[in-house]
Amino acid sequence: MAQAVEMSRGSTLTVAEKAPSRWSRLGLVSLIYSVAVIVVLLIFNRHATDYVGPDNDDVMRLVEVRDFLGGQGWFDMMQYRLGLGGGTLMHWSRFIDLPIAGLIVFFRLFLAPENAEAAALTVWPLLLVLPFMTFMGLAGRRIAGVEGMHFSLGLTALFVLTSRRFAPGSIDHDNAQLCLVALTVAMLADETYRPRNFAIAAIALAIALGIGAETTPFVAVACMVVAGLWAWDGEVFAPAARAFALTLTIAVSAAFLALVPPHLYSAVTCDNLSLGFYSMTSVGAAGLLLSALFASRLSRPWRLLVLAANGVAVFATMLAIAPQCLRDPLADLDPMLVQLWLNSVSEAQSIFTLSRHQPETLGAFYATGFLAILVCIFRMLRRERARLHAVLLALVAINWIIALVQVRGAEFSNLLAIPPLALLLAELRRISAADTEDMGAAFFYVAATLLSVPAVWAVGGTLAYNGIENGFFADPLTDADGAGNCASKEALAPIAGLDPGVVSAASNMGSPILRFTPHRVLSGPYHRDQGGMLTELHIGLAEPKEAEAFLRGAHVTLVAFCSGDPQVKEVSKLKPEGLYAQLGRGHVPSYLEPIPAAAKSDVQFFRFKPLD
Repeated sequence: MAQAVEMSRGSTLTVAEKAPSRWSRLGLVSLIYSVAVIVVLLIFNRHATDYVGPDNDDVMRLVEVRDFLGGQGWFDMMQYRLGLGGGTLMHWSRFIDLPIAGLIVFFRLFLAPENAEAAALTVWPLLLVLPFMTFMGLAGRRIAGVEGMHFSLGLTALFVLTSRRFAPGSIDHDNAQLCLVALTVAMLADETYRPRNFAIAAIALAIALGIGAETTPFVAVACMVVAGLWAWDGEVFAPAARAFALTLTIAVSAAFLALVPPHLYSAVTCDNLSLGFYSMTSVGAAGLLLSALFASRLSRPWRLLVLAANGVAVFATMLAIAPQCLRDPLADLDPMLVQLWLNSVSEAQSIFTLSRHQPETLGAFYATGFLAILVCIFRMLRRERARLHAVLLALVAINWIIALVQVRGAEFSNLLAIPPLALLLAELRRISAADTEDMGAAFFYVAATLLSVPAVWAVGGTLAYNGIENGFFADPLTDADGAGNCASKEALAPIAGLDPGVVSAASNMGSPILRFTPHRVLSGPYHRDQGGMLTELHIGLAEPKEAEAFLRGAHVTLVAFCSGDPQVKEVSKLKPEGLYAQLGRGHVPSYLEPIPAAAKSDVQFFRFKPLD
């Protein structure tokens, strides 16, 4: 079998002599697709009233970049204006802050500061479109030739246009993570086992781990896939395994040293790159490297035994250094925060919650990934490029399983579903084109194409659940939760010019207050700010007399109250005698002095003047 694989590798490498022209075609086609996607994104965004994306994380990222440009150190990830007392240590990565800050500095050379920010925040996500499309096009071409490349690019274009992760102003790290995931799958799809491609995959995985811990399961499964390929193919795969393991060890070490300050080298956190994830990755990579060097000539059963021993070593390392990371990073959240915050975070919803409250979205989040899983299993059972489909199955399935618990995983499973579905569509197209009178083949081709697009499931689910009038003709700009104007620059203008103080406001207002004003804010929608979030909730729930004590203890100087905020509504409903409910009925305690609000604003501002 090894000889057959080597012959296959040789024939493929002969074709690879034409790599420059093949790459130029891929580059040109990807560029054409990318330009078309960028133009559409700009057209969709032409009526935007703000240059920052609508997500709170986009706003907080801008605040973090501003602090970095203002002189805050590379290793200093404290957000000093968020939370209680000394601030909140954020778990985000300078790997994303740096390019955005660089773009802002560049545009400041010929634009006013705010315009430079606007230009940078527009350009950054659009810049990522080209590499993202190129990586997915490469994956499609490696799996299914030129037809697969076009199907992969077409499906990826639809993904970009419907995900909002690459729209102007979207500067959270999800778009960069999607690019790294796309690069990884393109490299692992190399069935010729070229070491260079697996080394590139290792670099992508290390950077992804450095950017954010949400990709940790994907990184772990990708590493297990490479280890599994070595255990199955042995000496044939050994050069690729060595390149992957050595590069991963070096790259993850470089990321650790680049991101973690020396005084935190021994700290273990489960929401970013720290000693826990670094040690597990290094032990696993070192074990694979030693195995590839000294055990590749063993028989397959012995290699599988060696692989199992490496897995035990990694698991033992986790138990010894980071046993807490075996749990959900949000498992320690206070029950009050789970009830009044986490349960309302859309990305954190499970399939069971969605089935009760938003059943029309289930197809968009789960159907395409499930279809890809079925295709991979079917191909493996039929022994049709079983290794490739085993790799793709593992990468899709881990994210699909995550999506069952937290729907944020669906974005990655929908992306990773594209390569196996592109291969399916390419084959169905050839079958249909071979006999134009075969209506059955044409039907299956068209049906499979439609079912491979999450947006089709989204439209179908909406129409099926809401009907044509409410589903298709409903105004997409309608504010579904009725939050009103709580966090715009105009709404917060009355406190922007006041001396810096401490603001108590609902968590959704936290990031905009940091962006538009000089104040510190107690609460922002971030799990590391538990103290500040709990304090703000206790203020809103407490009866006015008790609320005064909370305000005094937190050194609050200003209270911002927006009756349209979803969290404020929930708190008011939960405690009708609490401060938020009282303010909603117009009952203002004597220790709160009203501040004139903006004309078009739903926010009321009060100075806190303790009663002595």
